[in-house]
Amino acid sequence: MDEVAAAAGVSRATVSRVINGAVSVAPAIRESVQRAIARTGYVPNVAARSLVTRRSDSVALVISEPERPDDHSFLNRIFTDPYFGRVTAGATGALRPHDVHLVVVPTDAADHHRVVRYLRQGHVDGVLLISSNEHDPLPAQVHALGIPAVLSSRPPGPLPVSYVDVDQRAGARLAAEHLLARGCREIATVSGPLDIPAGSERLAGFRSALPGLDIPAVTGDFTRAGGEAAAHALLDAHPSLDGLFVASDLMAEGALRAVQDRGRRVPSDVAVVGFDDSSAALECRPALTTVRQPVEEMAAEMAALLIAHIDDPGRSPRSVIFQPTLIRRDSA
Repeated sequence: MDEVAAAAGVSRATVSRVINGAVSVAPAIRESVQRAIARTGYVPNVAARSLVTRRSDSVALVISEPERPDDHSFLNRIFTDPYFGRVTAGATGALRPHDVHLVVVPTDAADHHRVVRYLRQGHVDGVLLISSNEHDPLPAQVHALGIPAVLSSRPPGPLPVSYVDVDQRAGARLAAEHLLARGCREIATVSGPLDIPAGSERLAGFRSALPGLDIPAVTGDFTRAGGEAAAHALLDAHPSLDGLFVASDLMAEGALRAVQDRGRRVPSDVAVVGFDDSSAALECRPALTTVRQPVEEMAAEMAALLIAHIDDPGRSPRSVIFQPTLIRRDSA
């Protein structure tokens, strides 16, 4: 820093103000310092800087799963599910202009103590938390640490923390209304796990749009294989069904395979609607009609809320609810 100051003909304190983005530096002086930084190849010492600023310039994306049957299947789900990739992309894009890095931390119930210890040690300035189970204790544990945090869905119980979500029920109602408009009358659904808010809310929303109808439902697990097995179970019990709402695109990809394995045509025999509008929807054959939740925009909003909480720790919690839309393609 002394070399930069000498090269620019300014004080060391002025160099520090330029590096830290102070607005009180005149544009001409700022430009001179930046040229000197480029000439000398100066790079700030992040560890030393963090001692002064009390910040790590990193936030954690904690992905909390209820259980881990084995390391391979757990990590395979985390890193191959399109949803998590979209969240990472949206959050990273929003954090980049702030020079804040994203650290991805997958965890399950057995590892919560390690995650809490990691957060308590000050490795990150805040947490973006994806919690998939309504009984998950991790949101309350993170809140108790006093570290800024934003959740990816409504928190369980009266927890005063910011969150971002999509109107899950409204999205499922869009799917139901579309199947009815197509003339479907024997309608069924593959739901997500009912101990996950997205699973229970989508099922409730779907059924609320079809009053008076007995809607068969089989619970899936948000995987291709789970969607395929659930669709086979529905077709065994209801071989003449003509409309199917599947609560995620990944499960819908498996459900389409099950329908076609039975010799049923999509959409002329069975219309299929998914939920998410992920890359899996375009990989389906036929291309999947689905309910879009704007995951990248939601993740960017989570990141923006988190930055606001880091900058102002006394800021009140805020909730942001996005509206879903129906994307019509070839499956319904």
